[in-house]
Amino acid sequence: MQAICSHCGARSTLNDAQIGRHPRVQFRCAHCGKHTVVKTPQADSTQVVHTPEAVAQFEAGPDPATLLGNDAKNLSLPPGKNIALAVLSGPAKGLVYALEKPWVVLGRTAGDVLINDPNVSRWHCAVEVKGDVIRVRDLDSTNGTFVGAERISASELRHLSEFRLGESVVLLTITAKLAVPR
Repeated sequence: MQAICSHCGARSTLNDAQIGRHPRVQFRCAHCGKHTVVKTPQADSTQVVHTPEAVAQFEAGPDPATLLGNDAKNLSLPPGKNIALAVLSGPAKGLVYALEKPWVVLGRTAGDVLINDPNVSRWHCAVEVKGDVIRVRDLDSTNGTFVGAERISASELRHLSEFRLGESVVLLTITAKLAVPR
C-alpha cells in the first residue's frame, strides 16, 4: 500500500505485514521522521479476539522506546522533587495527577491521564522526564498540543509552565519533597 506523509508529502510503501487487519496504521516517514496515521483498505470483517495483555498495552498508549529510541533509557524522575500536572480548565478541570513514572500519556480514552474532551485524541500527548529536563511531546494528535499560541511537536517545560490540549489547559508544577520527621 502507498501512504503519503501528512507532514511533508513524501510517499512510503507499507507492506502487508505492517498493515495486517488494522483499519488505520501509523508509520514514521523516512523523509521527515514524523509519524502519520493513514486509513487502510479493510482486509475482511473477521472478528479479532484480543488477549487481556494486548488490551492493557493498547490502553497504556505508545511505548516511549518506540518514539525516543535509546533516549528512552535516560528517562528518570528527579530525586527530591515532586512533579504534578493540574488541569486548570476544560472538562477535567480540577484533576491533579502526580507523576510516579517518567513517561506519562495524556489522552481521551487511553493513557495515564484521561481527559474526557472530544477535542483530545485517544493518545494526545506525553510528558517525559529526564532528570531535571521535562518535555511535553505531541503524539501526532488530530488537534495538536499548544504551548502559548504555538502548536508544538515537543517543548521543554519548567515549573508553572502551561500547555493546552483540546479545551484543557494543564499546569506543570515541580516542588521539593518534604522530609518526614522521625
